[in-house]
Amino acid sequence: MICTCLLFITAFPGLSPDSKTEASESQTLRYRSVLHSPGGELPFFLELDKANSRAWIINGTERIEIPEVTLANKVVLSIDHYDSKIEATRDLRPEHSNNNGRKPLRGVWRKRIGEDQWTQLDFSARLGPEYRFKPIPKPAHLKKEIPPVSGRWSVKFSKSEETAIGLFKESPDGDVQGTFLTNTGDYRYLSGSYEYGRLRLSCFDGAHAFLFDAQMQPDGVLKGDFWSRDVWHETWTARRDDQVRLPDGFSLTKWTNRAALKNLRFPDLDGNLRSPADPAFAGKARIIEVFGSWCPNCHDSSAHLVELDRRYRDRGLSIVGLAFEVTGDLNRDAKQVRRFAKRHNVQYPILIAGLADKKKASGALPILDEIRAYPTTIFLRADGTIHAVHTGFSGPATGEAHRRLRRHYETIIEELLAR
Repeated sequence: MICTCLLFITAFPGLSPDSKTEASESQTLRYRSVLHSPGGELPFFLELDKANSRAWIINGTERIEIPEVTLANKVVLSIDHYDSKIEATRDLRPEHSNNNGRKPLRGVWRKRIGEDQWTQLDFSARLGPEYRFKPIPKPAHLKKEIPPVSGRWSVKFSKSEETAIGLFKESPDGDVQGTFLTNTGDYRYLSGSYEYGRLRLSCFDGAHAFLFDAQMQPDGVLKGDFWSRDVWHETWTARRDDQVRLPDGFSLTKWTNRAALKNLRFPDLDGNLRSPADPAFAGKARIIEVFGSWCPNCHDSSAHLVELDRRYRDRGLSIVGLAFEVTGDLNRDAKQVRRFAKRHNVQYPILIAGLADKKKASGALPILDEIRAYPTTIFLRADGTIHAVHTGFSGPATGEAHRRLRRHYETIIEELLAR
């Protein structure tokens, strides 16, 4: 939870004079694109297949296809499953042309974060550069060899009391791929560089807009800054630690006796009140997924649940989604959840449970002591009693942590079905 279509401009009439030149060249074009965040350039790559009218956002090994691309005098890239959009036009000022005369693109990225609230960053894109972050000149005086950054790190973010885990993998040319694992989820696919002790990482997927910038200290500690979208900034410190682990995600959230499942009622996508305990949702093994369509970790989790649904439905698995959305407008939120379901081919039912506020969500679900993360996955026995609750989700960017969690989910389902 990522815009290349900008390149597509070149194949359409009514655009800038260099459109014929670009249209005659390779059908695949790659732009270095930037969101201009408070921390500086937040780069990512855009790629366009002009012949097939398709576009992708690229973060390291992840390629995210743009669902809807509109090309005219204005380019509109609709990442509709996050209610997110880039609008851009060509910068026709001569001083901003590439050496080959191509014009960069300039515009704005906006994402809805409330009923009438948006996050917004300026956007620009230029064809050609192969680097993600601009290379750093070699310092005049390097006193000693710089330690490598690859490995496992214990991380402390200044605005969190909990420890996170940094996973970084450096290639021989200085490119770095990585992520951060936390008790509530991961930071997905981060990509960047490590040069002369400076680590820079970024991610843009249509919802996340992350920028990390840190410097290796003489004692081997990383110290730096983290910016998210246009509203968040904090510092962070990391120490190499191959043994650092997070608490078990199955140990964080507890079930309570304050309410019965049958007493919970939420509207479905058509506005009809339903209970997660309705006979239509019965199964030998049951899962309730607490999620939000706005949440990239929830997209990763739901993609896995769709696989589990296909694999186990005929054996008696029943899944119900409880969506906590950002506006509180049932029609708008239901429309957004339908986009989410279409993107992942979700076949199981989804109810609109409330606003994406953890305190309010906790009040809406008194069967749990607290909602600590989106997603939260509840495993139930056939009689509707809770068997286990998992907080957060380790997505595919986390590698072995993701594979281990998938195996754990499957073990629980097999156990419940065997009963």
